[in-house]
Amino acid sequence: MLTRELAQVLVVFRVRAETPPGEKHIGDNPRALRRSRTSCERAKRNLSSATETNIGIDCLYDGIDFDYKITRAKFEELNMDLFKKCIEHVEECLNDANMDKISIHDVVLVGGSTRIPKVQQMLQEFFEAIQAALLAGQGNAEVQGILLCEVTPLSLGVQVEGGEMSVIIPRNTAIPAKKEDQFMTCADNQSVALIQVFEGERARTMDNNLLGKFELTGIPPAPRGIPKITICFDVDANGILNVSAIEQTTGNKNNITIINNKGRLSTEEIERMLREAEFFKAEDENHKRRVEAKNALEKYVYSMRNKIKNDNSFAFNLTFSDKRKFENATELANDWLENNQEGSEDQFKNKMKELETSATP
Repeated sequence: MLTRELAQVLVVFRVRAETPPGEKHIGDNPRALRRSRTSCERAKRNLSSATETNIGIDCLYDGIDFDYKITRAKFEELNMDLFKKCIEHVEECLNDANMDKISIHDVVLVGGSTRIPKVQQMLQEFFEAIQAALLAGQGNAEVQGILLCEVTPLSLGVQVEGGEMSVIIPRNTAIPAKKEDQFMTCADNQSVALIQVFEGERARTMDNNLLGKFELTGIPPAPRGIPKITICFDVDANGILNVSAIEQTTGNKNNITIINNKGRLSTEEIERMLREAEFFKAEDENHKRRVEAKNALEKYVYSMRNKIKNDNSFAFNLTFSDKRKFENATELANDWLENNQEGSEDQFKNKMKELETSATP
């Protein structure tokens, strides 16, 4: 929460600093304000290790570039009220625990804003210069073995058939991280695959955030499900996401790089999406089961049709009447699917049982 508020203070300061009296400012432009917030967040981080930094954005608003140098001293002045609130919260915690500060021997700092020098200084002064150790282990042997890790704030994945979200890197995975998964084509003789990258916790990609997309071309003609495509997600220590896709037979590949300040969600938007995911959890689980039942039926219908047409050993052992029975059952099921794409989970499962019974010699 403090991280978000600190960045917001910088945004407000910047808006006032760059706007002449009586003129329109970037606060009237949501996109410019969002870019400003990202830039200020980056400046806040830089000032933890540098005494000054630049807040610069090309074509911020109406084709105007913005560049502003801010010092650590100015940053501390702007945010002093927030820093004081931190100390107030510490006092509240001690009071709730019926403890006084003289009882505290070590302070372990966790979270991005605890890297701010002023926060560390004020804590040390509050505890009268007792040892305040960073979680990385600085200056305290008792925490040497503890490592502070950045994690992915939301799940990362791709869109699959039906607009569903297939997660490759789950939320709260420690970074750097690298994971891959294998996918198949969903249509006969499919030559191009559109890889759409999303972040979010919802079952459908329409409810998540699109980060980027690219095409993988040159897939050899083959029945659906035969060509295999491996998609790899690689998040580096700076949160930069590299997504690559390779078709296993030909070796054809393509990729996209997604950086933190382009298309990524703000802290407020991430929190909103997490709340929505929790609120719609039951609905999303029901939707997921319905889609799984639908996909299972579609695959079974396709495999049966393909088996009757192309598996000579299977067809040879069928009587003429059994073959006609199978063909009629699969065609009827296929027609039903085309007209009932929004059917319920029970309807898809019942149709599957019906088809399995009809397909028994």
